[in-house]
Amino acid sequence: MLVREQMEECALSFRVPKQLLALYIQEDMSRVQDLRALGELSPHWDNLRKEVMTRYGGVITSYQDTLAELDKITGCSFKPSCCKAQKSLEFIPINLHTQRMRVTCPRKTDSSYDIVTVGAPAAHFQGFKCGGLQRLLSRYEAEKKSTAYQCIYYSPEHTAKAQEVLSNMSLLQPLITGLADQLLQAAQEHSSPGLRDSLKNLSDKTEQFVHTLKDELVKNALLALHTARPGYVAKNQKQTPGSQATMRGEEGPLPLKHQDSIPHHNEYDEEEWDRVWANVAKCLNCVIAMVDKLQEEDGSKKEPILEQQLADVITSHNPGDWREQLHPAVTRLKECVTEVVEKAKRAMTFVLLQEAACSIPQGFFLQQRRDVVFSQALAALACGFVMRLYAGMQDKDFLRQLHLVGLVAQFESLLSTYSDEIGMLEDMEVGISDLQRVVFHITEAKTDNLSDLQPLVRGRRDHFTVEVPLPQLVFQTLPDEIKEGKPLRVFPVLFNVGINEQQTIAERFGDISLQERINQKNFEMLEAYYKSLNGMVSVECLPCFQSQTDIKELLETLGQNVVTKKRKNVEILWTAGMICRRLNGIRFTSCKSAKDRTSMSVTLEQCAILRDEHQLSKDFFIRALDCMRREGCRIENVQKNIRCRKYAFNMLQLMAFPKCYRPPEGTYGKVDS
Repeated sequence: MLVREQMEECALSFRVPKQLLALYIQEDMSRVQDLRALGELSPHWDNLRKEVMTRYGGVITSYQDTLAELDKITGCSFKPSCCKAQKSLEFIPINLHTQRMRVTCPRKTDSSYDIVTVGAPAAHFQGFKCGGLQRLLSRYEAEKKSTAYQCIYYSPEHTAKAQEVLSNMSLLQPLITGLADQLLQAAQEHSSPGLRDSLKNLSDKTEQFVHTLKDELVKNALLALHTARPGYVAKNQKQTPGSQATMRGEEGPLPLKHQDSIPHHNEYDEEEWDRVWANVAKCLNCVIAMVDKLQEEDGSKKEPILEQQLADVITSHNPGDWREQLHPAVTRLKECVTEVVEKAKRAMTFVLLQEAACSIPQGFFLQQRRDVVFSQALAALACGFVMRLYAGMQDKDFLRQLHLVGLVAQFESLLSTYSDEIGMLEDMEVGISDLQRVVFHITEAKTDNLSDLQPLVRGRRDHFTVEVPLPQLVFQTLPDEIKEGKPLRVFPVLFNVGINEQQTIAERFGDISLQERINQKNFEMLEAYYKSLNGMVSVECLPCFQSQTDIKELLETLGQNVVTKKRKNVEILWTAGMICRRLNGIRFTSCKSAKDRTSMSVTLEQCAILRDEHQLSKDFFIRALDCMRREGCRIENVQKNIRCRKYAFNMLQLMAFPKCYRPPEGTYGKVDS
């Protein structure tokens, strides 16, 4: 048996975070511009707006400085573990590498097994004194309600809805405008098929647009914005002196009960918004009616008499006539869409102003922390996705699974639930969960040059798209669904089992509920993915393995393990990893810096694969494991990170490790890293 390990840095370690930073800057600058566009506000609201804009300005400046520092870096494409708390590198994943094991043996065709290793996505520079994102966000939501007297409290669901509405409008408005122009072009060309196709697309997008805005939140936010205009309360005082107790005036905020929208006011025309967005649907109906009329007239005027045909061409079948008749209705539709967008954009911006105002300064610090963690997680995911895509390019069943259901991305973590590492795990949990907001698109590269084959990140915080260009010849072999730009989903799941001496302390004297909750929750997500996959793709289409245990049995075993009270139950990690490979998934392994504990896990997994899939004799298992740990890529990775060819363990620490996670004699020693 010939086994070859191959480890490489990934250029996406820096490329993806730099693209994300540029998008964050662009999004926040746009937010500042939207706040300015709210128009004149009463002094209280104007002061809040200025404070929020100042905070955004600070974030923008900080991100611009970080991006400038990253642009200066040339050479290696990885961040070593010794730099994990460096401010200028906080968006960069720690020690991100791809590793491939190639196996050649007479009993089975040549095989490759891939894994991505990366330090746990976490905000090391900001530290973990107060915990990680999961704990900080929970505490923040509770505290925000108690400070909402300065503003209108909107729930996290309403805030997310406001961001969704803004995102959908920014996407749909240009689409509707473009489709309306296509409709006029088809009319200009006197093309009935073109008219039908353009009208169908325009109708679909316009109906989607109207549905997006048919939400009480928009109407309530418009009312709230109306009350924040200068003079609103003063005018109200003259008519209803006692009603100001629930409002806020020019002198500052007055007590306000926690609520998701402010009280109604009889001077505000609440039906105006309903009329405005309903006008979009009415305008669309006018366009549809006009197209129907043009096509009916076109059919009725096709007389058999040549003279009549000539008369029709001269009097009413000038190709410009259709466009001229359709143009007013299309123009009115576009004007109505623009009017709706302007109103809804101001309303949703006002909702987000409340979110920002209620959360100063903690909300901005948390957003920056979340940006940092997500950047590290996305860089790792993009790296793993590209690696898995190229490995499965010749597998039609894999490509079918990719566009029908998507891929599972299984993150294995070896962090303890004690001291700083519990904060790292809390960061990692949120960062991995946020990857659900990511989809992938496969595109055809302009050329086969390496610079044109680099992934490109687009979008904003609530939704990102990673475009992966492929060489032209490769792209042509893909299924039509992928070539047509179908979004490809990824289902991230995280399983954690601490194995070091700190986990021993946590299990005996501390709290491991975070680990238990993470494993239970992500088991349910993995099980749901399998059920979805099972309904779309035949089991025969999944990879063949020598082990006779089917995926359903493995899931049952995993389910039992996540609820079993057992110390350092690493069988959870082993079983989850096996399921991931059976499901054509992407495998990731992490610890604090993806160096020492990660090396023990990766080498153990590789030897288990050799035993289970390539009949490695049990008598040679430990010898192969020690060889990989002593001579393989992982010890090289350690030296690359800390310039020392020893794993950073001492004998006392190793006594707490499960036996199969201990390195061979002579390969370890306590090292400052």
